[in-house]
Amino acid sequence: MTPKQIDAFCSKLPGATRTVQWEGVTVFKVGGKMFCLIAPPEHSVARLSFKCAPEHYDALSRSEGFRPAPYLARAKWVALDDPKVLSPMETKAYLKRAHAVIAGALPRKKRVELGF
Repeated sequence: MTPKQIDAFCSKLPGATRTVQWEGVTVFKVGGKMFCLIAPPEHSVARLSFKCAPEHYDALSRSEGFRPAPYLARAKWVALDDPKVLSPMETKAYLKRAHAVIAGALPRKKRVELGF
């Protein structure tokens, strides 16, 4: 998927908000917590970064095309310098999971407020 397609997909996830921070990085949040970053070309962070389930972080961060996300690896985020290493179906699945991991960790009151 292209960054534009990823942007459109993340925008449609339940309760997702979109902001631009850190020198043009598109940041997607749910309940005020980040779940995905799309960086412009040549930025210091990877082109696409997202939260992954803690139990999958070790394997995923060592998979071909993936690496620990700059600045966010301690929070179990992974990064892709080229999002095209994944099929559109795989990309959507990882992003849905990132959204679900963050949404699931929100306080109960916030989840109810967002309709989860």
